[in-house]
Amino acid sequence: MSNDQEISGAEIILQALKDQEVDTIFGYPGGAVLPIYDALFGQNFLKHVLVRQEAGAVHAAEGYARSSGKVGVLLVTSGPGVTNVVTGLTDALMDSIPLVCISGQVPSHLIGTDAFQECDTTGITRPCTKHNYLVKDVSKLSETIHEAFEIARSGRPGPVLIDIPKDVQFAKSNYVKKSEVTFKSHRIKSGSKDINREFIETLVDHIKKSKKPIFYVGGGCLNSGPLASQELMKLVELTNIPITTTLHGLGCYPGEDSKSLGMLGMHGTYEANLAMNQCDLMINVGARFDDRVTGRLDAFSPDSIKFHFDIDQSSINKNVKVDYHTNTDITLSLKAINEYITSNSIQFDLNQYSEWWNSIEDWRGKDCLHYEQSDDTIKPQHAITRLYELTNTKDTFITTEVGQHQMWAAQYYKFDKPNRWLTSGGLGTMGFGMPAAIGAQMANPDALVVDIAGEASFLMNIQEIATAVQYKLPIKIFILNNEYMGMVRQWQELLHGSRYSESYVDALPDFKKLAESFNAVGVRAKNLSELDDAINEMISVDRPVIADIWVDKKENCFPMIPSGAAHNEMLLSKYDKEKPENQEKGKVLV
Repeated sequence: MSNDQEISGAEIILQALKDQEVDTIFGYPGGAVLPIYDALFGQNFLKHVLVRQEAGAVHAAEGYARSSGKVGVLLVTSGPGVTNVVTGLTDALMDSIPLVCISGQVPSHLIGTDAFQECDTTGITRPCTKHNYLVKDVSKLSETIHEAFEIARSGRPGPVLIDIPKDVQFAKSNYVKKSEVTFKSHRIKSGSKDINREFIETLVDHIKKSKKPIFYVGGGCLNSGPLASQELMKLVELTNIPITTTLHGLGCYPGEDSKSLGMLGMHGTYEANLAMNQCDLMINVGARFDDRVTGRLDAFSPDSIKFHFDIDQSSINKNVKVDYHTNTDITLSLKAINEYITSNSIQFDLNQYSEWWNSIEDWRGKDCLHYEQSDDTIKPQHAITRLYELTNTKDTFITTEVGQHQMWAAQYYKFDKPNRWLTSGGLGTMGFGMPAAIGAQMANPDALVVDIAGEASFLMNIQEIATAVQYKLPIKIFILNNEYMGMVRQWQELLHGSRYSESYVDALPDFKKLAESFNAVGVRAKNLSELDDAINEMISVDRPVIADIWVDKKENCFPMIPSGAAHNEMLLSKYDKEKPENQEKGKVLV
């Protein structure tokens, strides 16, 4: 498109999206964005996915972004359209997911008058976005959109909102190409691309001297791109150092590899938490020392030298004081370390950690994820294990809702590739999983996409099954149905004297019939003999499927670090010889 041709603000928006190579947006029309929808009507390069509520749009955009590595884009109207995406924007901010949200606003002359469907969009969303804009001049619209995309994907990724009054959508101006925009440097915080040689040399020196090292890897490694995972695997192989990951780090290192200790933290493995507690060298790669990992801060890894890689300078020394840190991009840093080791022919004594590995194997011998499957009632752990065994040879993406099922999925479904695990971590947003699965399926049309769900979480955004049906997206909803808000019930049992206050979900729908009412497919497994058939049917059908899996209603998720405890003070399952006691302590979920 010629730069000297004036076009409407709505057309500028679409041209900018095309320039940014956006192929899919998620949205819901309303009065304040009708000019944009009118422009959408006459184009064929952009796929619009009509969700059933704006919360579905933002979570779908998250799933699209997380599974593709691209910026997710959504379009919503003013007022309630905006307020419905606040939770999703906060979710994306906490989990570092790049989004651009385009919102409509009432005409400029009505702003501040309490007009119909008006709200203070920039005020409301300022705390839950990386940056936001109110565009008052159509001549600035092109540059604003391009800058928004750059902010969303640079440095620590996150959501950006652009609020556009209706009159600006109608007004005309020249379009400015992405290549012609000069970004404001103070808004683009991308981290250093300069390799910190001193940091690398110091780290390698400490690796050579340490006796009990560990890699602690978070979502920042995945955000750096797939090459970061490759370089990480090389470094682990060179050094023979065990590795543990956060909830969002799953997939950056093969979960079945012997050097993987699994996930650490509140529901992490016994061996991962004990190794973190007793290590003498901690190498943090893109993790933010979240409270669900650290437990009680004053008891967290007390005797270790701590190195921290993080693109986000504000995450360094925020929760845990570290000894050395670098703000360089993780891929560049890991590659530089590997090159330093190989170019200098540095050889590590692969036996120097033999005592350390012996300790780890002793902790592994605890078999903290052991469960006992009965002859009839399906254990939720077994359901996920069988799901993994029947799908792990396919190109599979797993989304989750939030709760017990999420933690069981993290424990029992093993990921060997990055960006195949999509879950809500920092905010813990129930209702995330199904719309995220829609976004992941749009980004990966030939993949198998499964939302591991709890019946309570699934009900929060159940309307989006209609979206999946409309766009023929064969997502699979794998419900672990225990008729409870399972994690709430577990905390009530262990920490609140088994007083199950409002955690039982009465009057549940028949999920099989519900699926059929949406023109999706419903399957059910009530006992062990039906489980595999239900999973195989779910996988084989090229349509949206709701699989209702009836699991043990009182099964708890272990290991578990209770509220206020140190990360080496774990409650273990009833199958362990050290059976946990019922403890009425910790009235807050911190």
